[in-house]
Amino acid sequence: MTHSQSPLRLVSLIPSATEIITALGLSPQLVGRSHECDYPPTLSDRPVCTAPKFDPQGTSRDIHNTVSDLLQQALAVYRIETDVLETLQPTHILTQSQCDVCAVSLKDVEQVVHELTGTETQIISLEPMTLEQVWQDIERVAKVLGADAAPLVNQIRARVSACQERVASAARPTVACIEWTDPLMVAGHWMPELVSLAGGQSLFGEAGQPSRILEWDDLISADPDIIVVVPCGYSLDQTRDDVQETLATHPQWPTLKAVRSDHVFLADGNYYFNRPGPRIIDSLEIMAEMLHPDIAGTSQRHHGWDCYTAS
Repeated sequence: MTHSQSPLRLVSLIPSATEIITALGLSPQLVGRSHECDYPPTLSDRPVCTAPKFDPQGTSRDIHNTVSDLLQQALAVYRIETDVLETLQPTHILTQSQCDVCAVSLKDVEQVVHELTGTETQIISLEPMTLEQVWQDIERVAKVLGADAAPLVNQIRARVSACQERVASAARPTVACIEWTDPLMVAGHWMPELVSLAGGQSLFGEAGQPSRILEWDDLISADPDIIVVVPCGYSLDQTRDDVQETLATHPQWPTLKAVRSDHVFLADGNYYFNRPGPRIIDSLEIMAEMLHPDIAGTSQRHHGWDCYTAS
């Protein structure tokens, strides 16, 4: 197929890229999406180009073991619907090279593009590890696709500054961000930055570094003021059920300061925190509301976040 001088036909294989495309005003050119791209809802009619190779049901430990087994066998966690992709004839495919658990691997995308289109389709691969790299990815996508990212990025930066100003004089509680519950994992990447910008002190996770497994003894020893649970890929309701089934059943859970003081918060990691796109600024404002509800200035409770209460 030939794409020279043809109009844009975009396929996004990750939710964050879909949101970048939309925020840049290019959603009319989006012809295909991943099975996880669910925002904005108006794009639900676009053909789906990916699917998981396993049923993502069961406990967090079950899911972890299934994904780990696939990766250890050098098998992909997701498949690309090559027949759909061939029909769509995209000029550009947006994907990621950051995590084989989060979306189709870059290697698989490159192989499919080579087999179906040769060198005619351009791959734009995103791999942000920090907030600044998220902004840079937005600018890079805009440049490749001929859009103007300045208004969007300037608006995001202004909201970051406004959030910082609101919490500047507040006390800074210690915060543990849990990205997976069994095994226990703490959030890295941009999450420590979000905590800091929202007026907290991030424990365990390191900005710009991958998430990592945390020993329960270390969590008990640190005894954070606040615990924020944001499992990757989980909705708010799924997170609530997961905490009840895993964290709350651990014998030392009730001894934690955050639990005793009702400062355990649940967040929609799938819809917000784990998507490094334009709405990461919404995630920052949600974090500020959890840490400093009296001065945060927004209200996303019961939608983006909620307090944990034992049932």
